[in-house]
Amino acid sequence: MGVKKIVTGVFGEEGFITTKLDSAVGWARKYSLFVYPFVTACCGMEYMSVACSHYDLDRFGAALPRFSPRQADLLLVVGTISHKIAPVLLRVYEQMTEPKWVVAFGTCTCTGGFYDNYATVQGIDTILPVDVYIPGCPPRPETVLDGIMKLQEKIQKSKQEY
Repeated sequence: MGVKKIVTGVFGEEGFITTKLDSAVGWARKYSLFVYPFVTACCGMEYMSVACSHYDLDRFGAALPRFSPRQADLLLVVGTISHKIAPVLLRVYEQMTEPKWVVAFGTCTCTGGFYDNYATVQGIDTILPVDVYIPGCPPRPETVLDGIMKLQEKIQKSKQEY
């Protein structure tokens, strides 16, 4: 709070120091993702393979999962979401600290997949905002890594809050 007031008071809203500070904070945030994996179905096996040494999710700063939403800033929704579990997912999202991001992992999470019925949510974007969609049944590890890189780009380019 105090740093931003001093910087904007001296150089204005788009001043040199503010721009450099935004860039530094964006860089730090994109390489320190604290993941909360919300795994409900078979795509969880593919998520585990991405976290292993062959694909090394750690080089993107996203390997260490958090098991409390209050410690996480990235909600990775993996698998089919039923209407019964949807309120739990929303509560987990609401407990996360700002800034927070959501990744829809797999076709069932993105669109409901082949579960076109009364019990399945047809895409989690009907419940909460999604930042990156990773399609596939299950998505290949390379696709997951590409999705993480897209999220990192989005974080770097976003307006930073202090």
